Amino acid sequence: MMYNWQQPDWPFFQFDTQEIEPLLQSYLHEAGKLEGMIGALSDADREQTVLELMIAEALKTSAIEGEFMSRADVASSIQNRLNPSANQPVADRRAIGVGELLVAARSTFREPLTETMLQEWHAALLAHETRLNLGRWRFHEEPMQVVSGTVGKETVHFEAPPSSQVPFEMKRFIAWFNNTAPGQAEAMTHAPVRAAVAHLYFESIHPFEDGNGRIGRAVAEKALAQTTGFAGLSSLSQTLERDKKSYYQQLETAQRSNNITAWVRHFVNVVLAGQQHAKATIEFTLRKARFFDRLQPELNPAQRKVILRMLDEGPDGFQGGMNATKYSRITGVSKATATRHLQDLVKVGAFSVEGAARATRYHLALEG
Repeated sequence: MMYNWQQPDWPFFQFDTQEIEPLLQSYLHEAGKLEGMIGALSDADREQTVLELMIAEALKTSAIEGEFMSRADVASSIQNRLNPSANQPVADRRAIGVGELLVAARSTFREPLTETMLQEWHAALLAHETRLNLGRWRFHEEPMQVVSGTVGKETVHFEAPPSSQVPFEMKRFIAWFNNTAPGQAEAMTHAPVRAAVAHLYFESIHPFEDGNGRIGRAVAEKALAQTTGFAGLSSLSQTLERDKKSYYQQLETAQRSNNITAWVRHFVNVVLAGQQHAKATIEFTLRKARFFDRLQPELNPAQRKVILRMLDEGPDGFQGGMNATKYSRITGVSKATATRHLQDLVKVGAFSVEGAARATRYHLALEG
């Protein structure tokens, strides 16, 4: 079986965008709406929205790779990177790495891509992995393979170019990325198409020992942001993580040929779904601000703590709603006190309630 990089037309990808032209027009329309929405926010709301999107992306890009971290650690990591004086504790060193990657990618999205930039991202992302050659292209002689299955029954999904070819392939990739950026001689018209090609191209080279997926998604985000002028508004990993099985299948299929029309179509749909998630997050930020403006005088410290914990889940909501047991666990108050606090929150219009007795569940009553 030949992989894309083994074929004579590598890396000259072919694709037909005619059938997805309506999707590309939808992307442009939604990008304009997102730009208007983010521009209309106050400075504080804009910062909060971007922070929420970055936290969600950091959690989901890690979850795609099977790494699960606490939201609190990721939030603290990102806030420390954005504001070094924050000095918030972070227990999980992996959260520090992914926070470093996301903030670095966001703050440099307008700059050309460079070998140094990518290697610095790698060193920051995996600083906790002392066994790796951090900030360097892979150079081991054994094949770089993407595999699944138990030992002795592995399935090889993809084999990347030999390590000896990586420096040449990455020079060629970086040149392609920068030459196709907005304003350049070979600029690609459609940002989602460029992001699709960039992600596939990078993942096919697989230049690092580890972290290729997370860095490859950051590269795709950079491609999108260079066109829109706003970083972190695509919610790419949020969307990919929801159906990562399909993501991996589409990627594997695309790495068998350099005719990548199906992959581009799939990725453009992912980008569109990500736009909708970003839009929902902006709307959620505004509803949350109005919610607190309305109810702040009515809340005691325990109620405020619970509401903030529920709001941390973002526009998708708090799974299963709130009940007295959860409230007691979060705040440390007794179940009787928790029940009274919850009932008071219903009275002031902060919560809606469903069910009865042990099946009672409370949900935030955010205004539309």
